[in-house]
Amino acid sequence: MNVSPSEAEEALAAIQTAIQKTRHSITHSGAYVTLIATGIVWLVGFTCTQFLQGEILVYIWVGLSILGSALGVFLGTRIGKRIRSPSTAPIARRIGAFWLLLALYAIAVIGIAHPTDGQQVTMLVILFIMLGQLAMSLLFSLSAVWWVLPVTALALIGYLLLPDIFYLWMAVLGGGGMIALGLYIRSRW
Repeated sequence: MNVSPSEAEEALAAIQTAIQKTRHSITHSGAYVTLIATGIVWLVGFTCTQFLQGEILVYIWVGLSILGSALGVFLGTRIGKRIRSPSTAPIARRIGAFWLLLALYAIAVIGIAHPTDGQQVTMLVILFIMLGQLAMSLLFSLSAVWWVLPVTALALIGYLLLPDIFYLWMAVLGGGGMIALGLYIRSRW
């Protein structure tokens, strides 16, 4: 099959248009809000975990998680109203059920594995979060896979090679990276 130069140019232009539409769709869906909210939670939570100890960390993480989740849901819902149709409600419920079940499985794995320290628990939670995000990316948009793999790799590098600064590593590179990515998607896409 021979393709003329003009047909090839038209095909490339169609591909570029599809890429731009996908990027605009991701931007306008509010996906960047979740990245920024999660990034802030990780940045503050892991920084506190690096420098504080004791029961206060439980309260910090619970508070940050509730605040980050509420903010993400509120802003995501507000932004999403502009682009969602009534037919997306069943999908949203399935996504919610998926994340709930994944959290329950993570709790079960942690209960069975009996990690010996907080870093192991943290690493298991991070792996489950990244696995869930990877599943969502593969299901809905392959364009979102590219950030999940580096965050996972950075987490593993920090855990395996830099245990003394693992939490600070995750704060700056994990949390800060998600914030930067969210801002980049919002402003550049």
